[in-house]
Amino acid sequence: MIYNDNTIVALATPSGAGAIAIIRLSGKEAIAIAEKQFKSISGKLLSKQATHTIHLGHIVDGDRTLDEVLVSIFKDPNSYTGENVVEISCHGSNYIQQEIIQLFLRHGCRMAMAGEFTLRAFLNGKLDLSQAEAVADLIASDNEASHQIAMQQMRGGFSSEIAKLREELLNFASLIELELDFAEEDVEFADRTQFKTLIERISVVLKGLIDSFAVGNVIKNGIPVAIVGEPNVGKSTLLNALLNEERAIVSDIAGTTRDAIEDEIIIGGIGFRFIDTAGIRETKDAIESIGIKKTFEKIEQAQVVVYLFDANSVFSKKSSISSIKIEIEKIKNKYPQKPLIVIANKIDVISEKELNELTNEINDIKLISAKTKKGIEALKNMLLSFVNTGALKNNDTIVTNTRHYDSLLKALEEIVKVKYGIESGLSGDLLAIDIRQALYYFGEITGEISNDDLLGNIFANFCIGK
Repeated sequence: MIYNDNTIVALATPSGAGAIAIIRLSGKEAIAIAEKQFKSISGKLLSKQATHTIHLGHIVDGDRTLDEVLVSIFKDPNSYTGENVVEISCHGSNYIQQEIIQLFLRHGCRMAMAGEFTLRAFLNGKLDLSQAEAVADLIASDNEASHQIAMQQMRGGFSSEIAKLREELLNFASLIELELDFAEEDVEFADRTQFKTLIERISVVLKGLIDSFAVGNVIKNGIPVAIVGEPNVGKSTLLNALLNEERAIVSDIAGTTRDAIEDEIIIGGIGFRFIDTAGIRETKDAIESIGIKKTFEKIEQAQVVVYLFDANSVFSKKSSISSIKIEIEKIKNKYPQKPLIVIANKIDVISEKELNELTNEINDIKLISAKTKKGIEALKNMLLSFVNTGALKNNDTIVTNTRHYDSLLKALEEIVKVKYGIESGLSGDLLAIDIRQALYYFGEITGEISNDDLLGNIFANFCIGK
């Protein structure tokens, strides 16, 4: 992505018909170009108006009126991009949108590339790189938790934490570099004890940020939960109960679900993606066999596994508690790192005595009736307990971006080298090499150190018009 000072134009609202649409222009000539195609009801020129004002009028193409619009103007540097920005609120007809955009393309604008408005905001110092990436996360947020994290990062919470660490490290780095200028005199300007204390504190902060990625990643992308079990135990009914809609086909015929069905719900502000899998059993049905194979693939991808069995079948002698326990152990042994929730379904059709027998025989069992929705809320609360929301509630910085996570890991690696160097009494010139590398990785996060390829990769994932 190559930046130039052309005036760019794009649709800032989702494509398609709607009540209104917003067309955005940005660039040195944005107001001048818009002024030529806009006739204000008041007769005033846009260029003579104050910044952050809105004006009613018409967009015209020669003698032809395209639409009655509201035009908002933002003069540099007090705009989102740091340039002159014009936003035209027009009626949401696809035809009107395209006619207005084409009009500006013919009169001095070019089409904006994906993320180019935010790229210009970054290049003009309105946002740092981590804040710019948070804009994309905010647009993509589909639950309360991901929205909260994106807002905190867009306001500079993560950036300020990194900037503070970088500044403190830079101050000591300057003293180390100064020592190199007086190498022949064998003097120390940087107090090694204070420097070691700083390095240890930076290590603690970096480790905390790195650890937060485990929480941030699931909050951003949702937590996949696989619902597994034998055929006809109520997996699809459970999915429907969790989603509160008839998403999966329910039938008394075993093997109805032959492919994985996925859907997502929000529990306590966190996204959970439930996967209803094909029932696991021996079968000669080729299509059902493929579905069972996919079940094991989905379990591999899931972060939480829900094993469901039919409580009624245990006491009607179709299965036994011992066979259920064997299946539970198989899953535990095959996926030892994944949290497993064992659920007895259809408790509405068995006695209290039978319920007690189940809870005594199988450890940590959860009792539900997917049909009557008994126990569903308790199950949701249990799922939520697997997510460490403490950092979120405390408004701590949480890392959600893989690029940031990678840079933090590399920065910590260099900080560990610096710490070892201090303890080993390494010379200042060798310490300086590792300090510079740590500073480099800090700078990568905020964009103080960047290149065209990095910026191109980041902003290519934005929508056009943002």
